[in-house]
Amino acid sequence: MSAGLRRTFSSLSVPNYRRYFTGQVISISGNWMQIVAEMWLIVQLTGSGVSVGLVAAMQFLPMLLFGAWGGLLADRVPKLRLLKYTQALMAVPAIALWALTATGDIAPWMVFGLVLARGSVLVIDNPARQAFVMELVGPERIVNAVSLNSVVVHCSRIAGPAAAGAVIAVFGVSLCFAVNALSFIAMLVALARMDRSALLTSVPIERARGDVMLALRHVRATPALWIPLAAMVLVGTLSFNFQVLMPLLAHSTWHGTATTYAAMTMAMGIGSVAGALLTSTLQSVSSRLIVGAAAAFGVFELLAAAAPSLPLQILALVPLGAVSVTFAAGVNSSLQLAASPQMRGRVMSLYSVVFLGSTPIGAPLVGWLAEVASPRAGLALGGVAALVAAAGARVAYARAAGPAQNAMPGATRASTSRGAFAPIPSRSASVSAAGSSTRTDSTP
Repeated sequence: MSAGLRRTFSSLSVPNYRRYFTGQVISISGNWMQIVAEMWLIVQLTGSGVSVGLVAAMQFLPMLLFGAWGGLLADRVPKLRLLKYTQALMAVPAIALWALTATGDIAPWMVFGLVLARGSVLVIDNPARQAFVMELVGPERIVNAVSLNSVVVHCSRIAGPAAAGAVIAVFGVSLCFAVNALSFIAMLVALARMDRSALLTSVPIERARGDVMLALRHVRATPALWIPLAAMVLVGTLSFNFQVLMPLLAHSTWHGTATTYAAMTMAMGIGSVAGALLTSTLQSVSSRLIVGAAAAFGVFELLAAAAPSLPLQILALVPLGAVSVTFAAGVNSSLQLAASPQMRGRVMSLYSVVFLGSTPIGAPLVGWLAEVASPRAGLALGGVAALVAAAGARVAYARAAGPAQNAMPGATRASTSRGAFAPIPSRSASVSAAGSSTRTDSTP
């Protein structure tokens, strides 16, 4: 195996991460089948862009309201134990949707309610999963592991919609929900087989007043945290609304079927996999990468909005998928590296709030815009938002680097001459010195 290929898949040399990776491949593929089925079901039941936006909003509304407290729980409770419960609970709404659609007793409000229930579990599950990756691979491999997780998500974005399109065409939407419910078994098996002695666990924090505010102050005082988070607020709210726009583009703009929707989602997934594999070869994440990916995100989303035909739009979705996952993986990795180990769960919950929790704000807005103007207008809004985020992040990084450079004498200042485009700092050295992240044999 070549050195480049070994670097691309280096995290898979860790047995615990291999188990986690395999479970994720199966579980997330099932999840994408359910997402496609939910959106197509709502389009069929209502034909409303606002309703499609509300489905996405219901899934992430709990994250917007309570996401920070989910991260606090991830810092207080061993993450492996927490994930075993959340992954089992995530299967319950899928089982209910399967039963209701199979019997034909389904109504839009039922879909909204069950999606909201899944979102409530996601409040705890998502920050725990994000922070658990560091425990699996450590700081040296975190960029690679986050990128490989993106590969899993976007390979699943190809396999899941493809399978969903075929299943819906032949059997209807109900089977998609049943398959997703069964797919959680793979993740539960992976978690049960973890070698607990090999996990790099941080010391759980003690219960104290003001824990969430402490994390917010930590973020505010650290430019490597607040700048990418601020960029993600804008991009997450207005640019990452493909879950809403894809079915509307397929249904309203191109007058297509579920197969059209699946083809568009697969095209974006192919690009996303390519972007994630490229990002996985990086040893560090720089602010230049975050700014450049946000700018490219805006350009390619505007090109997708302007595409005059379905084949050209599908083609434009490939590079759009690549730069969108590069931006998201870059922000995720930079936060993992810059966060204090005992606040990582809370910091990653803030990432989940701005990335996923922004959906209840952005999804109905973009769905409304798609309904009153066109789905193309929703893409155009997202493209402009990403360009604004890129410009704002570049200015913020430059201003944050200026005082630091002025405070550094001689040779030390020279080492930061790239200013706003220096690598995101890793806290691995301070972790070792403080002993706050250690290998432990204790049961999580």
